[in-house]
Amino acid sequence: MTGPTPQFDIMMPYYGDVGMMQDAVRSVLALDGDDWRLTVVDDGTEPDVPGWFEQLADPRIRYFRNERNLGVTGNFNRCLELADFDHVVLMGCDDLMHPNYLRVVRGALASTPDAAMVQPGVLVIDGSGKPADSLVDSVKRRIYAPKEQGTEGSAEPGPGELHGEELAVSLLRGNWLYFPSICWRTDAVRERGFREDLKVIQDLALVMELVVAGERLTVAGEVCFSYRRHALSESSAQAFSGDRFAEARRFFLETADLLDRQGWPRAAAVARRHLSTRLHALTLLPGAVRRGNSTGAGTLLRFAALPARRNS
Repeated sequence: MTGPTPQFDIMMPYYGDVGMMQDAVRSVLALDGDDWRLTVVDDGTEPDVPGWFEQLADPRIRYFRNERNLGVTGNFNRCLELADFDHVVLMGCDDLMHPNYLRVVRGALASTPDAAMVQPGVLVIDGSGKPADSLVDSVKRRIYAPKEQGTEGSAEPGPGELHGEELAVSLLRGNWLYFPSICWRTDAVRERGFREDLKVIQDLALVMELVVAGERLTVAGEVCFSYRRHALSESSAQAFSGDRFAEARRFFLETADLLDRQGWPRAAAVARRHLSTRLHALTLLPGAVRRGNSTGAGTLLRFAALPARRNS
């Protein structure tokens, strides 16, 4: 590979729509600068995908196809195994980087070089690529995400470096991060990896492990990434069945106990209440009823009505 030594591994765990994946790859090729390498780890069986990457013939791109399906979390961990450079992005295979993505991340790391995570500014798009503003994203942006310093009525820190119990409280009140857009310090995430027993909330679990370990998150406000919000995603399907929230209850209980041991009682209390997640379950209840999913509806109702109790 010619040019500067790459600092950024852009890992793309791939399964699903071929056209969206190809658009995601093209968005990486359009990045400003050459200090990156793209690795696509294919967890599917689409026959034409390997040939498409061969035709690209770009030395900055690696393509691997798993011998067997690893599933979402397994493929995330496979991507971490293949990352070599100082920083890594686990980009969604249907998301889009803007040309300024790495410029924004480089700027954030210049001021906070030891940060384990950089959350850049994100534009949410729908399945057709148009800007979208779902209830979830509106709440993230207007209620839970950090506000600019000096904003009237703002109780959250503005863009900059966040850490400790304050960060834990902020994220557990409502997870305002966009996981596929985050740039991670490779050594910090590879040391821990993603929990194989979690299918949906594994990203927040990793973030909380890092926060408890004393790692820091930097927020950069400039928009440089498009996150695709699908109406019928894997997490949406699990949400209507209630599976997502059964997993979430277990996670919040375990996290609350961890935070108690850490000496962060306020964060532990927020984890046990997990009010925003319970409210989200309540908004999905009518959809489960319309689908005739009585089991899922019951799970959603119980989750919404009862906060998690302390583990014995």
